[in-house]
This record gives sequence, C-alpha cells and structure tokens, in this order.
Amino acid sequence: MYLVCGEALFDFFARSPESTPTGQVDFKAIAGGSPFNVAVGLRRLGVDTALFAGLSTDYLGQRLKQVLVNEGVSTRYLHDLDAPTTLAMVALDANGSPAYSFRGEGCADRQLHAHHLPLLGPEVRGVHVGSFSLVVQPVGDTLLALVKRESGQRLISLDPNVRLNPEPDIERWRQRIKELIPYADVIKVSDEDLELLYPGQDAQEIARSWLNHRCQLVFLTRGSQGASVFSREHGQRSVPASLVEVADTVGAGDTFQAAVIAWLTGHGLDSIEGIQGLSAVQLDALLDFASRAAALTCSKTGPDLPYREQLL
Repeated sequence: MYLVCGEALFDFFARSPESTPTGQVDFKAIAGGSPFNVAVGLRRLGVDTALFAGLSTDYLGQRLKQVLVNEGVSTRYLHDLDAPTTLAMVALDANGSPAYSFRGEGCADRQLHAHHLPLLGPEVRGVHVGSFSLVVQPVGDTLLALVKRESGQRLISLDPNVRLNPEPDIERWRQRIKELIPYADVIKVSDEDLELLYPGQDAQEIARSWLNHRCQLVFLTRGSQGASVFSREHGQRSVPASLVEVADTVGAGDTFQAAVIAWLTGHGLDSIEGIQGLSAVQLDALLDFASRAAALTCSKTGPDLPYREQLL
C-alpha cells in the first residue's frame, strides 16, 4: 500500500460565458486536489492506496469520501472534521493550462495536527506528499513531521506542485522544500515549479543538486518539451512529449507522479533498495510509462486519470 497525504477539494470549472445568460455563471465541479488525484490515479493503475487527509463533514466532503470509496482508495487514514471543504475555481487559458483561485482558509484539509498522525505498519510501502498542504498550517507542519519520522523506513516521494494562490509567500515555499529535500527518495518537479522557486536558475542544475542528499531519482517535467529523470548512477535520461490533441493539462503532473509510483510498485522496486538498483533500461521504461500516462490525461477534460489497461 502507498499512503498519499494532502488536500482533497472540489475544482469548479467555469463553463463558456457564451452559453449562459449575463449575470449567471455555470460551473462543473470535479473532485480533486493534487494528492487526491495521485491517490485515485494510483488505484486506477492497480496500486493499493490510502489517503491521509482531513475531510469535511459537509455535503462536499462526504462526496469526496464517496469518490474515494468508489475508486477503491482506502479511507482508513481519513479524518472527518467540522470545517468546510476547500474549493478551487479553475479557469483555462487558450492552451488548456489552468489558473487556480482557492477558497480554503480554515477548511478541513488544512486542519490535520500532530495528534492525527497515524502509526504505519509494514504494509505501507511508501509515503507521498505534495502541493500546498506542505505550506499551509497546521497540516504543513504535520506532514513535515510525518516525512521526518518515516524517512529511511519506507519510500518517500515529494512533488512541490507550487500553488501561490493558497500561499503567495514564495519564501515560505522555498524554506519548506529545503526542509523536505533531505528526507525524500524520489522527487517530481515541473519546470514551472522551479521557475517560481528559483527564477533564472538552471532547472537541470537544481535537479542534480537534489541528488546530493538521500534522493535517488529526480523527475523534471517540461510540458510539451517532454520529461527527464536524473539519477546518481545513470545521469540524465529524457523522453519527448507524447503527441496528443490536448484538451487541457489539469491533472497531468498528478498522473505522471502516480505513474512513477505505480511502475515501481508493479516491478517490485517500490523501496529504497529497489530504486537504488534501477538500470538505465529500467529508467527509460519508467520515464516512457509516466509520460504516456500524463499524455492520456491531457487528451481529456479535467483530472480524468488513466487506468492501467489504457497504457498496456
């Protein structure tokens, strides 16, 4: 089992204004949040998965829980909390890239404290953390404590997934990522994340520098420019982006992250020892699988992550 940690929310996509009367805005609401998407994506790719998150007792929170149940994601590590559900308003540009506006202050997914931290048994092979739950409080400090406690005991994966709307202080993001890097075994980051965190600096050099800690693999995604993986043993490996007709890019990074973990799990390599022994051929296969999975998500509207049979 893989334990994914962080926010769960509803994305509200505004429909085309040409199709609605003046003074009226129609929305399509889709369950999401980066960690939520990763958990669902892992399960669709055949990995036993659980989500560690705070969910509201309100209607939307219980809908989120039902989605997880329907998808087969374990609810064992969820906490029902008397606080609202986070909402994300999503607008898409001409290229299908999303811009987010969050309504999350005081919401349930932020209200996890140290006393909510679960004890993990040997069935939990790895822990994934990412997105704005890393920096908003109190959940940010709770997840940092979990990563520190579990690092070296099981695989730790990290995706910064920088979102400045819920936390606009980029220095806070830099500090938290700096605190987390020494404890992560696998890191996935986008070129957009790195430009926000370290503007003007060479993305490849930053990725390589993270290998100076315990991290064994750094995945760098570049949208239409493809993706790369950096490893101590095999240097840099890259693949071009798969050619698809892009509907939007919502959930593409989450899909890539889920596919990385799913590939490792499917090959019995979801452990610290497993990733240390990866060959160059295996890294190429892993990178290709994750890239194809992300491309499939881009071909559909919203975070509709693929199933394993679609990637065979």
